[in-house]
Amino acid sequence: MSGSHEVGGSEMDAKQAEDRRILLAVLLINLSQCVGGVAVGVWASSTALIAAALDNLADASVYAVSLYAVGRSAAIKVRAARLSGWLLIGLAVALLVEVLRRFFGGEPPLGPAMMVMAAVNAGLNLICLKLLKRHQGEDVNFKASAIFTSNDSIVNLAIVVSGALVMWWESNLPDLVLGFVAVAIAANGGREILVKASEAAGNDGSAKKRD
Repeated sequence: MSGSHEVGGSEMDAKQAEDRRILLAVLLINLSQCVGGVAVGVWASSTALIAAALDNLADASVYAVSLYAVGRSAAIKVRAARLSGWLLIGLAVALLVEVLRRFFGGEPPLGPAMMVMAAVNAGLNLICLKLLKRHQGEDVNFKASAIFTSNDSIVNLAIVVSGALVMWWESNLPDLVLGFVAVAIAANGGREILVKASEAAGNDGSAKKRD
């Protein structure tokens, strides 16, 4: 019996080590996206790129929380996921303030810079999604991570379109509108994570009652 326990324990340790490697990789990718997005967004006067970069920073914070939760109890994982959800909602509020600040009197952003940076970010998001798909199971923190990365992909594809519209119309309006869209996506992503955390907490409570 002890041998089987040891084998099971080693398999669990290996799985947790793989989970940590995946989360660390997507954490570092999102940090690099944040730094690059802020630099290019400020240079190109793009609200959408800055919003996406702040979203990447929030994502990195969530991946760090998820990394902490690996191998810990279900209750700790649920609390970590709830923290992730509220972090994303807090980001949405911060983005809204930034979009409103830039709404009046902003100069048109550089459309080509928006498109190139967003395309690079979209490619990096695909890498993150591929890494996250290696994880199999119902871990609520990995579900939260997948939601974040999917939201990022949508935002970056929209920025590519927005950059083209900025060049066509010679106006900052598409960039500002996309800033509002990013706010809505971030807020909805936070809501989804809080819902999944509540579901996970309910399932854990039901399992304890059966035991």
